[in-house]
Amino acid sequence: MNKDTSTVIIGLCGRSGSGKGYLSEIFGELGIKSIDTDAVYHEMTGTPTGGKVHPCMRELAEQFGNAVLNNTGSLNRRALSEIVFAPDGKEKLNTLNRITHRYILEETARRIASAESSGEVAVIIDAPLMFESGCDRMCDVIIAADAPEEVLLRRISDRDGISISAAQSRLASQISRDELSERADFVINTHKSRDELLDEVRELLSRITDKNYAEKGKDRKK
Repeated sequence: MNKDTSTVIIGLCGRSGSGKGYLSEIFGELGIKSIDTDAVYHEMTGTPTGGKVHPCMRELAEQFGNAVLNNTGSLNRRALSEIVFAPDGKEKLNTLNRITHRYILEETARRIASAESSGEVAVIIDAPLMFESGCDRMCDVIIAADAPEEVLLRRISDRDGISISAAQSRLASQISRDELSERADFVINTHKSRDELLDEVRELLSRITDKNYAEKGKDRKK
């Protein structure tokens, strides 16, 4: 990302169960605000405020029909999932991602601009689909959260109340650990104590917000 401000844009990604949200909290303790792209999506597709329907919701209804709307005007996620995850739904899923990613990127860019105008040292973009959505092109540096495979599986199983085999299937459908490691600038193993993580993140944050490092980072996605 080529920009003239001193705010460092940090992309934070990770596979399911990687501890990405936990890592985001650690950054928050060090004063680094986070833009949660999942939260952005839920805001856009939630119940309209003041009767104003978000353009993303209008486009989804036009594309998939009013069946994907609840009575409140919010997104009926179950109905939409049945459409895009049907055996013949691959193209529909691609269409869904194309629509939602565009609006998420626009809102993320707006929030980045706000952070820059406020003089933030750095800001986190917390994006599960960092590379798939194109969020990586907005970042100066990418950090991937990770943990041993058995830890990921246990976390997913405990968190979502599913079997280990179901957790394995979920991981198998996501970006691989090898690809994440190759595409990220840094990988942080979250399977350690909070104090250890805090020290590691503090040291890394000091490094990537250093002026010389930040200057190099501006052109990583030019």
